[in-house]
Amino acid sequence: MRRLLVEDLVRVALFEDLGRGGDLTTEAIVDAGREASADIVARAGGTIAGHDAAHAAFSMLDPRAAYEVRVPDGTAAAAGECVAVVRGNARALMTAERTALNFLCRLSGIATATRCLVDAVGEHSARITCTRKTTPGLRVLEKYAVRCGGGYNHRFGLDDAALIKDNHIALAGGVAEAIQAVLGRVGHMVKVEVEIDTLEQLRDALAFPIDAVLFDNMTLPILRDAVTVAGGRVLTEASGGITLERIPEIAATGVDLISVGWITHSAPALDLGLDVSVKGVSSC
Repeated sequence: MRRLLVEDLVRVALFEDLGRGGDLTTEAIVDAGREASADIVARAGGTIAGHDAAHAAFSMLDPRAAYEVRVPDGTAAAAGECVAVVRGNARALMTAERTALNFLCRLSGIATATRCLVDAVGEHSARITCTRKTTPGLRVLEKYAVRCGGGYNHRFGLDDAALIKDNHIALAGGVAEAIQAVLGRVGHMVKVEVEIDTLEQLRDALAFPIDAVLFDNMTLPILRDAVTVAGGRVLTEASGGITLERIPEIAATGVDLISVGWITHSAPALDLGLDVSVKGVSSC
C-alpha cells in the first residue's frame, strides 16, 4: 500500500489524538532526546495488514524513525509473535503508539476475518468480496485489508460501476426499464450489475447485455436455480445473511462471488500491542 494513499488519513488521526496541547503525559516523563526501541507484538493469532499506516504514524512524529517489518501484510502471525520493530525518538514512539495500533489492529482484524471466509470456501471457486459498507474516510485502507486477507474488492465508489438495486428498479418501474436507462447513459467501459430477487427478474435482466447479477438473500435452492439459469453468461454474486458457517454451502451453489459487508463494518480488531524496551534493544 503506497504511503501517499495513507499519509493524509494518518495525519488526521494524529491531530485528533494530540489535540491542542500535545501528549501531556509523555512530555512530562520522557526526555526529549531519548531514543528507544519497541516491538509490535500479536497478542492473538491473525492475518496482518496496515504496516504502512503504522509506519507513517511514527515517522510523522520522528522522520528518522526506523520501522522493520517482521510479519508482512497478508501474512499470518501467531499469538506472541513480533510483527514489527520500530526504533526512534522515545517521545515520538509513545505519542504515535495508539494511532499506529488503531490502524494496524483495525486493518489486521479485517484481513483476519476475510482470511477465515476465504479458507471456508474450500475447494469451490467462489471469491470473497467486500462492499461499500466501510468506515467513512477509511475505505481505501479497509479494502486494502480485504485483499491482504485473500479477498477481492467490489466497487470503491458509486462512480466505479453501475449497480442497479431494488430501489432503483422500483423507481424505474421495472428491471427492464432500469437497465435500459443505465445502458443508455453509461460509457462502454462501465460494468453493469443488477440486483435480482426472483428468477423472473433474472430472466428479464439476461435479455440485456449486462455484466453481473447480484442474488440478494436468496434461499439455497433458489440460488442454485438462479446460477443454472444464468448459465455462465454473466458473473453471479450472492449477498445477504452471509456467515462463516454458511459460506461452504453458498459457495457450493456455483456462484462466482460472495459479497460480505460485515468484514469491513463489523470485523473485530486483531489484538496487537507495543512493548517498549527500556534498554533500547528489541527483544524479538
